Amino acid sequence: MAIWRRKPGPGLLIHSDQGAQFTSREWAAFLREHGLEHSMSHQGNCHDNAVAESFFQLLKREKVRRRKYRTREEARRDVFEYIEMFYNPKRKHTNNSMLSPVDFEERQLKLEKVGV
Repeated sequence: MAIWRRKPGPGLLIHSDQGAQFTSREWAAFLREHGLEHSMSHQGNCHDNAVAESFFQLLKREKVRRRKYRTREEARRDVFEYIEMFYNPKRKHTNNSMLSPVDFEERQLKLEKVGV
């Protein structure tokens, strides 16, 4: 979805944890197909990829922990809603000057336009 919506250029760095979905051949082929670089934490080292680890920890704590999904589609919709309707547009982050990711990105784009 990020590729479709954001249309990143080649070499974009994709952070992930070591979940099975991110160590599969299919994932590696997907990354190559779109010219993306993979960054994965080393086993047992949460600081190596702290941004991704932080996100997955929040997703688990705030949305999916102790939740039982009847179908994969139900889980997909729930995670999509969390990311697109809450995490990106509304959730404030201390590392982003207490701005949501969307607000932080908009601020950065405005600063680039004025040459700061």
